[in-house]
Amino acid sequence: MSIDLLEFDSEELYFDEPIDADAKACLDRAAQEYGTEGAEATLLRAYFLEPEHPMVLVALYRFYYYQHRLKESLLVAERVLKVIGKRLEFPEDWRDLSEPGIGSGVMISMTMIRFYMLALKGAGYLELRLGRYQPALERLEKVAELDAKDRLGTQALLTVVRNALSQEGGVTTH
Repeated sequence: MSIDLLEFDSEELYFDEPIDADAKACLDRAAQEYGTEGAEATLLRAYFLEPEHPMVLVALYRFYYYQHRLKESLLVAERVLKVIGKRLEFPEDWRDLSEPGIGSGVMISMTMIRFYMLALKGAGYLELRLGRYQPALERLEKVAELDAKDRLGTQALLTVVRNALSQEGGVTTH
């Protein structure tokens, strides 16, 4: 069974999910305050109000990423994997996820599966940027395993990671 990660119908997207009005106001204010000292505190307030809302998690991830705070971005990506993985009834550890497990998640939400997979790919990319090639390889190989059609474009990143590992004399797997 092969799942097409670009195939989803009129499912609710993460930004369509109802959100607490105060948390939404914080997100709006953080967008206006971007580049100021107050933006992070405002985003964290939104997070405390809605710690599992995908829109809040995406806002935090993007904030840290665009501030070049890659370790914090990686923490948020890990949080997304936990929160969305729980919703999809995936194993707690992404390493234990298999194609049949992804298949059962389709009954819950194809868009959430895609969100999860993009978070896993994003975490792999962040590991790569942080110079942690082996963890990057593991994450990206898992995405490639579950996305056989490479709809998420993971193969190009895998090439970069494998090249980096071979230049370091590290171990690569295929």
